Amino acid sequence: MKYFLFITIIILSFNSVSAQRKLSEIQTKSSLAIRYYNAKDYEKAIPLLQDVYKRTKSSTYFKYYLNCLVQLKRYEEAESEIQKEIKKQNPPKPELFIHWGYMLKTQKRTDEADKKYKEAIDKIPNNKGQYLVVASNFLSWGEYDYARQTYMKGRENLEAEQFNYELARAYLYLRNYEKMMEEYLNLLREEAKQLSRVQSSLSSAMRLDIDNELRDKFRKQVLKRIQTEPHVIGYNRLLIWFFLQEKKFSSALRQSVALDRRTGEEAPQIVQLGIMALKNKKYDDANKAFDYLMEKGETNPYYRQAFSMKIHTSYLQFIAEFPDDKERGKKLADEFKQGLEFLGISPTTLNLVQENAHLLGFYLNQTEAAIDLLNSGLKIPRLKTAESGRLKTEKADIYVYANDPWEATLIYSQVIYYNKSNILGDEVKLKKAKLGYYLGNFSWAKAQLDVLKASTSKLTANDAMELSLLIGNNLNLDTTAIPLTMFAKADLLFFQNKNKEAIVILDSLIDIYPYHTLIDNVLFRKAKIEINQQNYTKAAKYLDQIVTNFSYELLADNALFMLAELYNYNLNEQEKAKGLYKDMLTQHPGSVFIDESRGKYRELREIYPDKESEINKEGLFMRAIDNNEFN
Repeated sequence: MKYFLFITIIILSFNSVSAQRKLSEIQTKSSLAIRYYNAKDYEKAIPLLQDVYKRTKSSTYFKYYLNCLVQLKRYEEAESEIQKEIKKQNPPKPELFIHWGYMLKTQKRTDEADKKYKEAIDKIPNNKGQYLVVASNFLSWGEYDYARQTYMKGRENLEAEQFNYELARAYLYLRNYEKMMEEYLNLLREEAKQLSRVQSSLSSAMRLDIDNELRDKFRKQVLKRIQTEPHVIGYNRLLIWFFLQEKKFSSALRQSVALDRRTGEEAPQIVQLGIMALKNKKYDDANKAFDYLMEKGETNPYYRQAFSMKIHTSYLQFIAEFPDDKERGKKLADEFKQGLEFLGISPTTLNLVQENAHLLGFYLNQTEAAIDLLNSGLKIPRLKTAESGRLKTEKADIYVYANDPWEATLIYSQVIYYNKSNILGDEVKLKKAKLGYYLGNFSWAKAQLDVLKASTSKLTANDAMELSLLIGNNLNLDTTAIPLTMFAKADLLFFQNKNKEAIVILDSLIDIYPYHTLIDNVLFRKAKIEINQQNYTKAAKYLDQIVTNFSYELLADNALFMLAELYNYNLNEQEKAKGLYKDMLTQHPGSVFIDESRGKYRELREIYPDKESEINKEGLFMRAIDNNEFN
């Protein structure tokens, strides 16, 4: 028995090693074969593919092998190989007749090809898997209508299988959008859980919809279904999704509210809708979403979140649209006060504490009240280091606003000491270096900034590099450093939200030093100030001057991105914004804004597709965008 076991182990080990060797050899040959195939070196690919197919019997390699023969116009040989395989198999696989038909079609023997295709469909065994395999083979050869016919036969013969999703894809390839939508909507009627799958497929289809034909048919068909089949909730949710894709937040909210009144289950989606609107700077729409959730009463589990988000939205809207409206600012301060009384000062409301303090200090000139509020936040037990650091940083900023740089420096230093190993530490080091720059300590500030260029935070590193270069490029040009001192003073006033005083200094700098290297920086600061004052057209002119006349300067990508954002969100010229985001990808591929530009370009491309001529001309660029090749 011991001898027998010993011999068995040896045999099994030998077989295992042999099998591994065989598998490794197949993998090597298949990899090399596919490499030759992709390189269109068909002569070299043929023997390798033939050998791998004989060893594995994989239909994929046989298909590649046949296509090599077809590409080399060795039709007789290809036909002979197919016939051999048909004879070997009993019954033969239907896909062999598809390959045969494709080979005939490439020879323009269309009638014979159609016969083979129909023969393939006739030979499909009566199970779902086989219908899918046959249709997949038709699709791989670009025979979309035969794929459709395959699914339709499956629908007839298999009562439990409707092939809605598969037929929808076939209709997409055939550009029959009306039929495609019918199948997707039928699928939703039968299976509500298929919603996300349908949304994903429609999103892909809409990217290919150059003439907006699909979007128009979508609206009509979904609205018709909602009217005729109001019990199918999936139709409403699909329409809401569509409105969100087009950034029509008001329409999406109306549909969501109407649906919530029927189901009582849409609160999570309405929260997300509000957050999406806020991210897109549609403050009124965001507020309406949060108002609706609050109207449902305090027992609603989303009430507190909506309450907090509404105050946050009002704050962001005030900063963006009404920064000089003192009365509105006071009303907002009352909202904060009531909100914090209701929600309490806790780790979950620290963002509201910080925003309230910033409003009081920088916009209402109530620095003592702002600091008292921040001190209340700092008394919360067991605050995390980063949480207390955020509040202390805001406190130091308010001291800078109040022209108390020494107290600000002390607090910045404390935050840096306790946040040595996180991003906040680097952010505050940057603030401290900027404070030195504001005060005219240029050499010291530059030394700190040069260290921060290695920060793990890309934004901090980028800002540090820009300010370091600004100081380095301008400090040595004028021994008196007067232009840089003037510019730093304007920057301090800009930080202190004293825009008019900053503009006066910047205008003086242009008048006194019209050809100084700081001019592009002056234009950029003026653009920011005009944006703060909602003079978007004027800001766009300043930014356009930088993009046009200073494209070689460090601020060029900042100006281009800011200009795109203005057209996208403030000047309501999204198609122009799309072009600017695209310029960012091609002209500044190393910019810190590249990822955001790529995402926004893709979003706008779905709404404003490139013309067919542009797609043909720039196909490689589009592929590069979709494959994230710009980084």
